[in-house]
Amino acid sequence: MSVPGNPVSTLTMNLRWGDMDAYGHANNTVYFRFFEEARIQWLAGLDMGDIDQSTGPVIIKTSATFLKELMHPASVVVETYADKAGNTSLDTYYLLKDEVSGAVYAEGYAKIVWMDWKTRSSTRLPEALRALAAV
Repeated sequence: MSVPGNPVSTLTMNLRWGDMDAYGHANNTVYFRFFEEARIQWLAGLDMGDIDQSTGPVIIKTSATFLKELMHPASVVVETYADKAGNTSLDTYYLLKDEVSGAVYAEGYAKIVWMDWKTRSSTRLPEALRALAAV
């Protein structure tokens, strides 16, 4: 699998029993939660995105391609990639893999827009994020 962008973060998480649906595999919303947690942890590691800050990220578009059934028990790795940066936005991509085998369960995407919480409008993407983006 080839994901666009520069690798910026890797996070390992466990699939919980309650994440499964009536069909015995992870509900599709769980994949988005994995992507979200990876994104939040990555930004927190950069001291960005804290609710007490005056600016932060919102997601305006997201998608996933489900490639393989994810079933309990499983430990997964989410790789996060920063791709194209705009004036106020950053494209991010995700690979959700099995920690042991490396099998890819899903590919994901999210467009982050940086927001000014006081004005409730977009604002310039922080330089620290811009520097991580693919050229």
